[in-house]
Amino acid sequence: MRLPAARPAARSAARPAVHASAERARLDRATASCDAPLAVVDLQAFDANAADLVRRAQGKPVRVASKSVRCRALLERVLARDGFTGVMSFSLAESLWLARSGVEDVLLAYPTADRAGLAELTADPKLARAVTVTVDDPAQLALIDAARTGREEVRVCLELDTSLRLLGGRLRIGALRSPLRDPERLADLARAVARRPGFRLVGLMAYEAHVAGVGDAVEGRPLYSRSVRLMQAAARRELAVRRAEAVKAVRAVADLEFVNGGGTGSVQHTAAEDAVTEVAAGSGLFVPRLFDHYRSFHGRPAALFALPVVRRPGVGVVTVLGGGYPASGAAGSDRLPQPYLPAGLRLDAREGAGEVQTPLLGGPADDLLIGDKVWFRHAKAGELCERFSALRLVDGDRIVDTVATYRGEGQTFL
Repeated sequence: MRLPAARPAARSAARPAVHASAERARLDRATASCDAPLAVVDLQAFDANAADLVRRAQGKPVRVASKSVRCRALLERVLARDGFTGVMSFSLAESLWLARSGVEDVLLAYPTADRAGLAELTADPKLARAVTVTVDDPAQLALIDAARTGREEVRVCLELDTSLRLLGGRLRIGALRSPLRDPERLADLARAVARRPGFRLVGLMAYEAHVAGVGDAVEGRPLYSRSVRLMQAAARRELAVRRAEAVKAVRAVADLEFVNGGGTGSVQHTAAEDAVTEVAAGSGLFVPRLFDHYRSFHGRPAALFALPVVRRPGVGVVTVLGGGYPASGAAGSDRLPQPYLPAGLRLDAREGAGEVQTPLLGGPADDLLIGDKVWFRHAKAGELCERFSALRLVDGDRIVDTVATYRGEGQTFL
């Protein structure tokens, strides 16, 4: 069962007017020589968010989720910090690319059917040492064997289903991921890996999306927020016991190098479990708007994009170029980008974020001139990088570097 999506506010989250005005002025000064559309990452906010993730991880290493960053330069920046180790990738092609680029520890967190990539992995000692693939079905092992072109041992991670089951299993809350729920089934697959030549079981992962990715303090929705907190408290209790049992069962078969869990919204809770050796996080570096609704942490928006004002159709409305950058997930208004600065603008309910133009409503529209920038926040994190080939890195009120996104490097993995 999916929880209902949190309804977004009609306009950007309230901020003191002086602060919003100063923030907009700073960004405009930094990018004065750049035409919009453009995307920026505020390095001071990015670094502060990274430090907060490390603090919340309570001494356990943080594996950075690349899908939420999608920029090699920023992955390298965060991996150079104390407290971060390794990358959690989202496709085998990406994993191999990162390994060839020098990343020595890449956990592919999703099963793969990339036969060409598997052929490369099994034939290259460097790649085989760096990349770990996730499986949850013996058929995935057979597919890897069928794709082999070399004799290199494949590092394997198993995934535990984290969903919360209530009412005797009739009610299910959580992402539809692994079919492996019970410790016994995990142990069975662990034994299958151990018996199969050419594989080595090194890890176990469990991503509790219903805890890590669902905000528990949605403005204006106190009853919904309380229901989320009650659900998450029950889910954490149940999963902590079951995860510990699963780790014990699998460790009886193989000497695991890591047990990965969590996500940005649950870092501190997952890190507190003795069975977990590392936590995963990525969105907490950029802090997109879907991560505004948590009681346990408050990050700083680090990734923004600007669109230029190109029309003034009437009183209280301007039109900007572009903007139709919806986030993945079940379609809804909470997946749309949100006008951020100047504060007080909102999308038109009938047009939303358009393919090539986006009308914006609100009093601040009357103060905007043709060519002015309007700053937006994306609903999710790394997907913004699929729309831009470069990120301008801002420090204070100046651009200190321009770095390529995955797209800018010619890489479109999904």
